[in-house]
Amino acid sequence: MTTKASTTSAPQHTPMMQQYFRIKADHPNEMVFYRMGDFYELFFDDAKKAAKLLDVTLTARGKSNGEPIPMAGVPYHAAENYLAKLVRLGVSVAICEQVGDPATSKGPVERKVMRVVTPGTVSDEALLDEHRDNWLMAISGHEQRYGIACLDMGSGRFFVFEVSGEEALIAEVERLRPAEILAQESLLIPAGINSRAGFRSRAEWEFDFETGERLLTRHFETKDLHGFGCEGLNLAVGAAGCLFGYAKETQRTELGHISSLTIENPDDSVTLDAATRRNLEIDINLTGGEDNTLFSVLNTSSTAMGGRLLRRWLNSPLRDQSILEARQSAITALLSNYLYESLRQSLKHIGDLERILGRIALRSARPRDLSRLLSSIARYPEIQSLLANENAPKIRHLADHISQFPQLVELLDKALIENPPVVLRDGGVIAEGFDSELDELRNISTNAGDFLVKLETQERERTGLSTLKVGYNRVHGYFIEISKLQSDKAPVEYIRRQTLKNAERYITPELKEFEDKALSAKSRALTREKALYETLIDTLNEHLLALQKSAAAVSELDVLSTFAERADRLNFVCPEFSKEQGIHIEQGRHPVVEQVLDNPFIPNNLTLDNQQRMLIITGPNMGGKSTYMRQTALIVLLAQVGCFVPAHACKMGLVDRIFTRIGSSDDLAGGRSTFMVEMTETANILNNASDKSLVLMDEIGRGTSTYDGLSLAWACVEHLAQNLQAFTLFATHYFEITALPEQLPTVKNVHLDATEHNDNIVFLHNIQSGPASKSFGLQVAKLAGIPADVLENAKNQLHRLETGAPTAAHTPPATIPTAAITKAPAASTSPSPQADLFALPEPSKSDQALKKLNPDELTPRQALELIYKLKELM
Repeated sequence: MTTKASTTSAPQHTPMMQQYFRIKADHPNEMVFYRMGDFYELFFDDAKKAAKLLDVTLTARGKSNGEPIPMAGVPYHAAENYLAKLVRLGVSVAICEQVGDPATSKGPVERKVMRVVTPGTVSDEALLDEHRDNWLMAISGHEQRYGIACLDMGSGRFFVFEVSGEEALIAEVERLRPAEILAQESLLIPAGINSRAGFRSRAEWEFDFETGERLLTRHFETKDLHGFGCEGLNLAVGAAGCLFGYAKETQRTELGHISSLTIENPDDSVTLDAATRRNLEIDINLTGGEDNTLFSVLNTSSTAMGGRLLRRWLNSPLRDQSILEARQSAITALLSNYLYESLRQSLKHIGDLERILGRIALRSARPRDLSRLLSSIARYPEIQSLLANENAPKIRHLADHISQFPQLVELLDKALIENPPVVLRDGGVIAEGFDSELDELRNISTNAGDFLVKLETQERERTGLSTLKVGYNRVHGYFIEISKLQSDKAPVEYIRRQTLKNAERYITPELKEFEDKALSAKSRALTREKALYETLIDTLNEHLLALQKSAAAVSELDVLSTFAERADRLNFVCPEFSKEQGIHIEQGRHPVVEQVLDNPFIPNNLTLDNQQRMLIITGPNMGGKSTYMRQTALIVLLAQVGCFVPAHACKMGLVDRIFTRIGSSDDLAGGRSTFMVEMTETANILNNASDKSLVLMDEIGRGTSTYDGLSLAWACVEHLAQNLQAFTLFATHYFEITALPEQLPTVKNVHLDATEHNDNIVFLHNIQSGPASKSFGLQVAKLAGIPADVLENAKNQLHRLETGAPTAAHTPPATIPTAAITKAPAASTSPSPQADLFALPEPSKSDQALKKLNPDELTPRQALELIYKLKELM
């Protein structure tokens, strides 16, 4: 707390505020939701922050230590909506509930923090995006080596790994996009990570290896962590210890759904750096949304957990051919006789079991969670029946991991009403006939009305009082009411309870006995129902591991059946893997672009092998160079996910990395210009690519002067082709570079075709051999809406540049980029020297001829011949 009130001595505050300060002192980094009646109240700085973030009214509540107390509040029944907003903003909240009894409390009602909600540890359905994993990440490090631990609280998925270098760390954060990051406070974290919402520094001792090992072995009940493969991963184990301790601290319960620790080996996956993930728009587009991404095209999954698994697969393409071929054979089996269609119909009835089971383990599951669990596991026999005759190893493996739970189905079916309420708070969850004690208690409450009607009839007949009636209200309970006119005839055993203007109310020993029994029966029934519910949770936790394994198998079946459906609907084919390095694509298509085009997508071929490792791609802007490059990367990525691909045929060797250097952007926060970003990404490629990598590079060198950029692009091509020998697609407007294939035998020229018609450009989007003959820059500018007079001026300048004629005085020739010259220059082995910006151009031959002649001395015939000669010179 930073308020003045928080620093003064406790006796100067009211007892309630003293209680608040004690609680807030234990949670200085969280906003405290302090329960007061029907509201969660926030005070001081928390109130000011809440007013700004949640758009609630900032007010004041009395004074403490002589100062007004800033206060803001949210209704307790709508708290989840506000919590969801805070979690998305990276804010943590401590939920402080009333645990004491107001009737017996002396002074403030006792309050206690019952849970801490943080962005990375939430498990409530309302606070989570069902289509995205919610990772809590911890990072420790030493000398450019980083240990990383990740936990998804909703599913209990828990893994660790280590990486070297800042670029690798940034790439992993980009891949996982954690909701919350816990970092060792002494660690120098890159700006792009420590500025993320949900970033928190934690004390050094929390990352201690021995402390982490002790925490984890105690939880997993093992002697050490060798069985998980953690030998030598001290940094990762330290990070896991910090993460696990933080999770226990916030959840305040056992984490029974975290049943294993997995070691991720970065070498098992295709490496994708942060720039590549952005450029390929795998699941996030360049504007930060999900529209028109690879994930959006592929995600027709039937379950939420299948959608999350699909996202994980797309972000972690594999390098294990056996796993990929097993997935392919499973997809082929599901396509046979359209099995995927009936399977997907069954899967649509499966709930988000991963997260439901997580809430069961955390003992925060709601009645409808159990209802969805029942309807889901009841479908397992149907799914197994559909897969009974399938022999694909992957299908058989998954079918064997889906257990049947007839006893749980029977138990839940008997225990729960058909449509239970959202929360257990008011009861009405346990079905009639499940528990005799609960039925008896409910019967008392239910039959209270019949008893009162019967009592009223009985007493009227016994006393002869026509105005006598029996009633009930929450303040005074049950009563017998008689009008003022007849009240003097009330029997002596009637005990006056309340006097009204026109009536008297009484109680009798019989009615008092029933009142005690009826009112206590309701509360006792609710207590009994809650106990039965807790017993159900205990029973489900006994089967938790088997339920989790079955849910994991179902989610994988969902992704495979989704791949089958997409292959069928989008005309994808099964790629063939080869032991030989290379990529051969016949009639390849861009999986996203073809879905948004109104016209048919024009497919293209690609061959990269040991004889042709690099393609230099030229052609006009908008001609399709970037699409052609990206579709190649996406086809390779899909193949190494195990999915079918958008092509007529595909044969390839596995790649180890995919790099892209496409587009222009700056990094203002990091102090990097567009060109600096371009060079940083290029340096990453040149330092890390191998002969098994796929490299896409577009317009290298355009962020600086013409000849500087040309020189850099030239040198990059030579390094990639000669030293790294990576499989490369290199798009450029520097036509000089098209001369390189004459020197480098594994480099070939290709171009995107276009043609002119009436001074307009028509893009053919078709790959052809050889370099482009024109860049069509002015025609593209015309399409973009450049004013006609500017285009005319540009044409004149272009004509002068092509002919060597002097340009206008205000436009030195060296300022016109080489990329604007439409005629390809003669092949040369190296770039021309950079022109002097202030030198006057050399006069052309036609200029020299005109300067020498004297028109007055020419005969008509000589003048005509000179015109022909000048035309020839031009």
